[in-house]
Amino acid sequence: MNIIDRINELRLSRGWSVNNLAMEAGITQSTLNSVMSRGTAPKIDTLQSVCNAFGISLAQFFLEDENMELLNDSERLLVNSFRKLPKDKQTALLDLLA
Repeated sequence: MNIIDRINELRLSRGWSVNNLAMEAGITQSTLNSVMSRGTAPKIDTLQSVCNAFGISLAQFFLEDENMELLNDSERLLVNSFRKLPKDKQTALLDLLA
């Protein structure tokens, strides 16, 4: 799998420019442009930020199943907010939803 191609595939499926992706990922546009122009795999923390922007895990990023569903913006916000909660708050929220 070509990581840059995969990033572009996911980016284009959302209709995002490179700048949009950089903003959503919380990384600089120059960092993302550098990765894209070099054509080499980004650092793991950069790739994790990109995955977070897409609302997917690193494992999901590397899945080659075209049927994988991407989260919409509301779902991504929910997942990212959940991840920022302390473990006890995550547990309480899951108990509430069960």
